[in-house]
Amino acid sequence: MKQLVIQAKNCDANAFTELIRLNKQSMYRIAKSYLRNDDDVADAIQDAILTCYEKLHSLRSPEHFKTWLIKILINKCNDIIKREKRLVSLDTIQEEGHHDIGLSNIEFMMLISSLDESKRTVCVLRYGECLSVKEISEVLGISENAVKKRLERSREKMKATYITCEVGGML
Repeated sequence: MKQLVIQAKNCDANAFTELIRLNKQSMYRIAKSYLRNDDDVADAIQDAILTCYEKLHSLRSPEHFKTWLIKILINKCNDIIKREKRLVSLDTIQEEGHHDIGLSNIEFMMLISSLDESKRTVCVLRYGECLSVKEISEVLGISENAVKKRLERSREKMKATYITCEVGGML
């Protein structure tokens, strides 16, 4: 991917297109974890791609392209949330029945929805996108220790939620 970033920085449109293609699933999952509907998700992704294209020259380290792109996307999602005062809710995820997601994804979304935004973001980046603690730290602009603490607290909260839901027959 590093070579593609270098080519894209040298105004190779095909290389940039390939970079976006390689990251589109991650972008969708991250945006969907923030936003309610696919129209908002598409807007956030489109805005992030445009900003990425316009600012690609400012990326200092090609190996950090993905974390840089995710940071841009998260900022775009937050802009939409601020503008429309929307939050992701489990009801919305369940109502949008046209998505074919497995039971484990539904359970994961239920557990994630029980977290506050800062913990939810860290979990999506770690478990959904498999970013390292260091990469998450860079994306969110917080210390690695803060990331670790949020992950620890998130796991505790999700475990408690899972046990409660399992006992209550919700999962």
